[in-house]
Amino acid sequence: MSTAKALLHEMRRFVDLAGGAPVAAFLDGMDWAMDERGLEPASLPCLAQLPRTTELAERPAGALVRLLADGATRLRWGQTYTVADFGRDFLDGYGWTEMFGTRGHFANDRIAGGFLLLAPNLVYPDHHHTAEEIYIPLTGGAQWRMGEGGFAVRPAGAIIHHPSGVSHAMRTDDEPLLALYLWRGGALDQRSVIGRSN
Repeated sequence: MSTAKALLHEMRRFVDLAGGAPVAAFLDGMDWAMDERGLEPASLPCLAQLPRTTELAERPAGALVRLLADGATRLRWGQTYTVADFGRDFLDGYGWTEMFGTRGHFANDRIAGGFLLLAPNLVYPDHHHTAEEIYIPLTGGAQWRMGEGGFAVRPAGAIIHHPSGVSHAMRTDDEPLLALYLWRGGALDQRSVIGRSN
């Protein structure tokens, strides 16, 4: 079994176990029997944070996080932004891998899902997009903001829902953040619009 296939299986097990009704509704009708793409691996500097995420992750996310960390170099990691957007320090501490979607390891043109990784002491500035989004932090301690609200710490396992077009931001303190994400609606490969939404 490929690394991507094993990770997809564990990802499904985790969302079934920990996602509850909001995630089940978000994924309603999704066919998990997706065609695997033969993507070439691509690494990023932020992967150096993965060993620490395995120490921070608690049940029921532990197995998923360990599997991701063990197979990370066999996956394609990407970035949405450039140095001109947020600077070199942000790019060195930021990355994502899409497990399924229009550019993921498995083909899906209706919904996308994968993992976001942020290094310690990093701010992911306000941004928004057409797609509706759910995050499930797999490590705790990061602060999240949505709309006009302030930053608030969200624990591992929280279901964080960002409706279409609503701005949101994240920041880490002394520990990295690893979060599972799900996108639906709109173009699944849309580049986020930087700044707060009106």
